[in-house]
Parts: sequence; structure tokens; C-alpha cells
Amino acid sequence: MRPAAPVLLFDLDGTLIDSAPDLAGAANDLRAEHGLAPLPHEALRPMVGSGARGMVGVAFGVLPGDERFADLRDAFLARYAARLLRSTQVFAAVQPVLDALDAAGLRWGIVTNKAMRFTGPLVAGLGLAQRAAVVIAGDTTPHAKPHPAPLLEAARRINVAPETCTYIGDDHRDILAGQAAGMATLAAAWGYLGQGEPVQAWGADRVLSSPGELLHWLELA
Repeated sequence: MRPAAPVLLFDLDGTLIDSAPDLAGAANDLRAEHGLAPLPHEALRPMVGSGARGMVGVAFGVLPGDERFADLRDAFLARYAARLLRSTQVFAAVQPVLDALDAAGLRWGIVTNKAMRFTGPLVAGLGLAQRAAVVIAGDTTPHAKPHPAPLLEAARRINVAPETCTYIGDDHRDILAGQAAGMATLAAAWGYLGQGEPVQAWGADRVLSSPGELLHWLELA
């Protein structure tokens, strides 16, 4: 059910912005330093939504709990910080959607699991900081998605009831977090999607195949 005057909350990576080139680049930079050949973009892109854990996992076959994981994670994050905005852009099809939301007077914000040390420079550098009503990062609250705490904090900061919000994301965790927060949920099928269940199985209120479908859902197009 679409709220009458919803506040739209978006995941960041894979939903609003295409950060895969820089995240994959950081992973391949680190592989090169270890004498390993670069992995194709197609192998790295699906794991972008899982952050450093996913990128280190696919690039080195190392997961949390492995004695090498912490050092590789920290090295990966350092290389990512060095190229944060080299190729990352707002998805071309997302830009007119944000313009339409602004023109309609609908507020929108960002709720991501990416730490604020990366989120802050990214949203500022891409011109989103001054437009978003709220920006919640992975370390803003004690819990990250799929816990509802970040989404509930976003609603609190902009003084709206959670049930008036809609959360849009490209990972199953986004849908779980939105549902737990009592929000409508939309799955962004243009995003990274991960390697778990297909997007149609996540239980979102609707699967959007393209950003423009959000405007139809909102009856703005």
C-alpha cells in the first residue's frame, strides 16, 4: 500500500549510486599488490552491497573469522578511501527521479550500511547532501540493517511516523529492515542484488525494474 504522502528513504550503493567501479577497483588494486590478476567487474559487482566483507570474500576467498580477514579488510578500505569518487556516480536513471521528487515537494533521505567516513564524502561529492532530508550511515546507530534501528532513526530525525515512509533498496537486508520498521518496501532490481534469493522472493511490496517505475508507483508520471 502506498502512503498518501510518503517520505522516500533510499539505500545508497546500488540504489542511488553506482559505486561498483571504485569498490571493484579497490579490490583489484589490493589483488595486484598480492601478485594476483584482476577479477572481472562482473565477478565483483554482485557483492558490492555486502561491503568490505563481500569484496574481500570474493577477491581473496577470505571471510570473517579467518585470521587474514581483518588485515585484508582494513587494507581494502584504505584503498577504497583513496579512490572514493574516481568513477562513482549517481545512476543516470536515478537523477531525473530525484529531480521529480524535489519538484513534487516530496522529502527523501538516505539510509546505508556504509560507514559515515565514506558516506559523508560520497553524498557531498555527488551533490546529494544538500538535497537529502536525512543521511543515516552504518555507524549512526548501534545496529546496521537488517535491524530496523537505522530506518527508525531516519524517521525520528525528520519527525515523521515510520509507517509514512517507504524504503527502497537493492539487497534483501533492505527489505527486511524496512518491514521490521513498519515501512512500505520497494526492491531496486537495477542494483547489485547479491548472490542469495532472487529479488522476487524478498517479499517487497513491489519490485521496481527501473528507477522510473518509482514515479509511476507514486503517481508522479
